[in-house]
Amino acid sequence: MYSDTILAAQNLTKEFKGFFAVEGVNLSIRRGSIHALIGPNGAGKTTCFNLLTKFLPPTRGRITYKGQDITAMSPADIARLGMVRSFQISAVFPHLSALENVRIALQRQRGDSFDFWRSERVLNAFNDRASELLADVGLTEFSNVQAVELPYGRKRALEIATTLALDPEMLLLDEPTAGMTPEDVERVAALIKRIAANRTVLMVEHNLSVVSTISDTITVLARGKVLAEGNYDTVSKDPRVVEAYIGGGHG
Repeated sequence: MYSDTILAAQNLTKEFKGFFAVEGVNLSIRRGSIHALIGPNGAGKTTCFNLLTKFLPPTRGRITYKGQDITAMSPADIARLGMVRSFQISAVFPHLSALENVRIALQRQRGDSFDFWRSERVLNAFNDRASELLADVGLTEFSNVQAVELPYGRKRALEIATTLALDPEMLLLDEPTAGMTPEDVERVAALIKRIAANRTVLMVEHNLSVVSTISDTITVLARGKVLAEGNYDTVSKDPRVVEAYIGGGHG
């Protein structure tokens, strides 16, 4: 029987020439939850996210995924275990349609890496699943549109669809609504909520209205350390969090 915790960090620390970007962070991400990492500018959110997703090695500390120590693993290794960071596979091909992009991601999951030369019949076998994934992210009407022509918010939705093609158990999103119009923000927030129905999501997010709407648990970082943790009501009323945001500005 699995424990309730899917991803955990103990004493996670990253030092850059005497500067601690992340210091002594302990995290426990609950299986099946949406967990947000927030904090003012310079809080260490991105560094922490890069440590958890193995894009940076920690100076000290330990990371476990489903009880397995992944501290020394590569991003590719943890992706095979079912923990995928959105941009790891979301470099969409600009001149292929949305459907073709998702189809290629499905091929990769099966191990047929970039087999553009495969017969149309073999490729079409992926079409139904690709269409389902596009429907999941609200892109059915854009299935034949080239990725380069998609509006920004829709392009991010396509990136999420290509990530979902890997069928990850845990999805890590780095500022999924950055640079979006309010309408797109709302759409992507609803999408994250929907895809979290049967998987765990960890996200770094600036947009506090998104965080307040969809997160189960919020970890607030400030100056590389955990300042507060809990649901939105709890952390938003914490005087230290209010002070950090007023003192540091939103970011």
